[in-house]
Amino acid sequence: MCNKYNNVLYVGVTSNLKRRVKEHKDKIKIGFTNKYNINKLVYYEKDISIDVCIKREKQIKKWNRAKKIKIIESKNKEWTDLYKKLWNKYQGPSSRLEWVKRT
Repeated sequence: MCNKYNNVLYVGVTSNLKRRVKEHKDKIKIGFTNKYNINKLVYYEKDISIDVCIKREKQIKKWNRAKKIKIIESKNKEWTDLYKKLWNKYQGPSSRLEWVKRT
């Protein structure tokens, strides 16, 4: 995820992507994402294993900014907010474990 200026990146993991992004957008949780107005989903990956998700999150967090930007732009060149697309695609509760790279 990022802020509206695309200059602050955030990486994280969640079991419910739609809910978690909405929490960021509504500023429900106090912390880094609230402080830096992180509310735009620009990249995410999904997996059914929480262990794989956590390992991948840790891997990406170690990357430099340029490498994170490269992976975002490989799937989202315009840095558009993917939340609405995600919401329309996955209506209702998800049976799969989802994880987000809040980049």
